[in-house]
Amino acid sequence: AGGQGIVIGPHADKATLDRVRKEVIADPRGWIAQRPVALSTSPTLAGDRMAPRHIDLRPFAVNDGSDVWVLPGGLTRVALQEGNLIVNSSQGGGSKDTWVLAEGPKGGPLPEEPTAVPDVVPRQLGPDGERLVAQEGAQQQ
Repeated sequence: AGGQGIVIGPHADKATLDRVRKEVIADPRGWIAQRPVALSTSPTLAGDRMAPRHIDLRPFAVNDGSDVWVLPGGLTRVALQEGNLIVNSSQGGGSKDTWVLAEGPKGGPLPEEPTAVPDVVPRQLGPDGERLVAQEGAQQQ
């Protein structure tokens, strides 16, 4: 809870992975695992320069018992250290209100066809790459 004890496997050293592996074996119900989430980045003012920081958006949805609607905004959480994937405020992340000011899409028309993942991505993802691309295609239909 609160970003405590998070281990991001691909960024952890061997000693941390060995320690966590033993802890999971000893108490598997005390752990939750998920694949790393590919967070967006946003230009952020860091001191006197702009620099990328990982962000996520928590949209707000309202349910009145029969209908659900998403409010025009939410809470954007930001990792304040470059490269950090933890945006939790109790672990040093920041946040800002985010508001959608437009009534609808602006600019050119939306693409008629779903965008495809470049062929190089499945190879970079290893054995799970093809499955992930197939899932993405199914979700876009």
